[in-house]
Amino acid sequence: MATAQITDIINFRRIDSKLDTAGQPSEEELAAAARDGIEVVINLALHDDPRYSLRDEPDTVNALGMDYVHIPVKFDAPTEHDLLAFFDAMEMNASKRILLHCAANKRVTAFLGLYRVILQGWEPDAAFAPMKTIWEPNEHWAPFIRAMLEKHRP
Repeated sequence: MATAQITDIINFRRIDSKLDTAGQPSEEELAAAARDGIEVVINLALHDDPRYSLRDEPDTVNALGMDYVHIPVKFDAPTEHDLLAFFDAMEMNASKRILLHCAANKRVTAFLGLYRVILQGWEPDAAFAPMKTIWEPNEHWAPFIRAMLEKHRP
């Protein structure tokens, strides 16, 4: 049996040397993330749907020696509170190697784009480039992204 690789995770994207984004990893793919040097797993998906979550992701991640941060973002109802919690988690773990995931790397790439524009001063086209490789924001996300940029962009 082949050993899982971090790059096997659905919609995996290596953003840079400190940040990978992806959809929901399996337990084997989380083990691969640990082997690959990931120190923190930040999960934006909910824990209530077995199609898109693991039975006990926090304990699995911790048992593999990584820290776990869970910010449950409802896909059809992202909030400013969720976004600000995400900003805090990213800032608190900025010196660590992060695997940032949700169910399909949609929430993640939208929040990452907002983080890059609002806190890091990126131009929107570059900031949202990873998102554009995964999806185009839908009727819930497009207005949310616009509103957060209008409210928080420097």
